[in-house]
Amino acid sequence: MKRIIFFSICLTIGIFFLLACSPQTQATPTSNVPIVLSPIIPTTPPQTFTCTKLDIAPTSTPNAASLFPPVSGADYTLGPADASVTLIQYCDFQSQGCLAMSRIVVELMRNHSDLRFVFRPLPLSNILDKSDASVLAALAAGEQDKFWEMYDLLFVRYNEWVNLNPSQFEAWILSQATLVGIDSNQLEADMNAEETATKLASSIEAARGLNIAAVPLILINGEQFFLLDYQNISDTIGVIALGKKQFTECPPFTIDMTKTYVATLETEKGNIVIQLFADKAPLAVNSFVFLARQGWYDGVTFHRVIPGFVAQAGDPSGTGRGNPGYFFDTEVSDLLFTKPGMVGMANSGPDTNGSQFFITYAPAAHLNGAYTIFGQVISGLEIAEQLTPRDPAQFGTLAPGDMIIKITIEEK
Repeated sequence: MKRIIFFSICLTIGIFFLLACSPQTQATPTSNVPIVLSPIIPTTPPQTFTCTKLDIAPTSTPNAASLFPPVSGADYTLGPADASVTLIQYCDFQSQGCLAMSRIVVELMRNHSDLRFVFRPLPLSNILDKSDASVLAALAAGEQDKFWEMYDLLFVRYNEWVNLNPSQFEAWILSQATLVGIDSNQLEADMNAEETATKLASSIEAARGLNIAAVPLILINGEQFFLLDYQNISDTIGVIALGKKQFTECPPFTIDMTKTYVATLETEKGNIVIQLFADKAPLAVNSFVFLARQGWYDGVTFHRVIPGFVAQAGDPSGTGRGNPGYFFDTEVSDLLFTKPGMVGMANSGPDTNGSQFFITYAPAAHLNGAYTIFGQVISGLEIAEQLTPRDPAQFGTLAPGDMIIKITIEEK
């Protein structure tokens, strides 16, 4: 009984002291009270997209310091005046080298919408017997705004007149002019006009001042270009024109690593569906998703397709030398190139990932550790295997690559 009374006394004293030490007003728990009912522990730290922005101008422009005169209203031009690339050709209509270049120019103009072509007559009067007469014919046709019609006539039907003597040539050109919409009487008058002769003399004098050793002479944005085959010229045009599409800043990190991303590549041959590994290669997936949503890959071709090895795409220039204006680090995980359909980032060395990617056709152990694996084909591998083979490393004109119409990203 005494123990019960003693315990009651102690309990009463304890309650008294607790009440005495408590606040005088009633209060609910405040935000500084560390109460967590359902703590959420992040599995990974917050991500940021770290990359290297390339110190390049967004668009390569014509060289203002060129030794050659800039394009003016006196020039004969084709293509948009504000094109990223200006190709200037100094040439003689009778030159076989210029004939070959005219065929290349046709293909270049067909395949590059962002190209301006400028033709500057360069008479080789001391070498070719119809040099002056053919240039006079083109200049005279220009008086009727038909310079390019005469240009086409002279090159397309080159074999019909190249072996004629000068007087036969003049008769031939007058008889053929009407076929391309040129008034032959006006053409003859303008060919014999003093003003046209003055233009011819100016062309000859200008060429002497530039000390041009041989034709065709090609300038790309004011700089002389020496690799006079279609592929090299086309590749250079493509890389320069790509500047308009390149980004001047690295993309923000916007993917949610807790979600699943699936990319559907709609190609000319059919659809290729890729599961993206955001948890294994967040930088690569973030960049790929960003570029796809920006339309970077729309209209891009598979520029490198090696049967039994890989199909590579992602470069709008179609050359394999293009990039989005930034590079990001290589991400090495436990994923390996052990089977067909693995999707990796192409690079030109450590930490130079950009926009180009590849799909494997077979196991490729030699790629392990050097290339980021960021996805796997889950549908349409047979479509990838039907892509047109082409190897840019091989010399010569390549077959057109199969196009990616667009890439759609699904977030789950």
